[in-house]
Amino acid sequence: MSDQIFVGKTALVTGGARGIGRAVCRMLAAQGARVAVNYQRNTAAAEETVRMIEADAERVIAVQADVSNETDVRRMIDTVRRELGPVDLLVNNAGIAESKPHSAVSYARWREMFAVNVDGPFLVTWAVKDEMISRGFGRIVNVSSLAAKVLKPDMIDYATTKAAVIAFTRHCAAALAPHVRVNCVAPGLTNTDLAQSANPDAVARLIAATPLGRMAEPDEIANVVRFLLSEDSSFVTGQTIVACGGRS
Repeated sequence: MSDQIFVGKTALVTGGARGIGRAVCRMLAAQGARVAVNYQRNTAAAEETVRMIEADAERVIAVQADVSNETDVRRMIDTVRRELGPVDLLVNNAGIAESKPHSAVSYARWREMFAVNVDGPFLVTWAVKDEMISRGFGRIVNVSSLAAKVLKPDMIDYATTKAAVIAFTRHCAAALAPHVRVNCVAPGLTNTDLAQSANPDAVARLIAATPLGRMAEPDEIANVVRFLLSEDSSFVTGQTIVACGGRS
């Protein structure tokens, strides 16, 4: 008997080509799921993720879509359903981030941030929720951020979107129960391309303010996602786990 907990399940990870999304795809493949790796522009990174996990996954595909575009999302879900089957496990991970003073935040950028970080989870969830309900099974994990919980005066637009993701999680959990569970993970500083490209002094200050004295590795965040998707969390819904090394 296999000890892989997601055998027979179809998983979709938005923003799955790099960083936390890639780590989640690797975890899902290792646990036997069929995996759809969503990406918007970075075809090479998505193909690399597919190569990394195809030996473990029951089946894996890369599927391009802009999660803020309803037509793209519908096409993506149709492709996943056709190639892998209906979505059982959804991880809304795709997002954009930046740090800049309030004087540099334009309305256009505010709208773009909300389109990807808030409209994206809404559109993808709405594209799969009815089928999950009719089949009597669905597990959704949204990726927020520690920025939703702590003051970030240089990330007003980003932090606001990530707070909205937490609210979206809570209300969807109540609306889609009992067969669909919806939870959230809010990572702190994580060792991704974004962190590597950030101001080293700023990163050092954040690490110094973290009780565990380091940033997270993407696999550590993926392990939290694993718990929330699995039956180990069978009585957990509408919750946000803050994985930040004690900084909050």
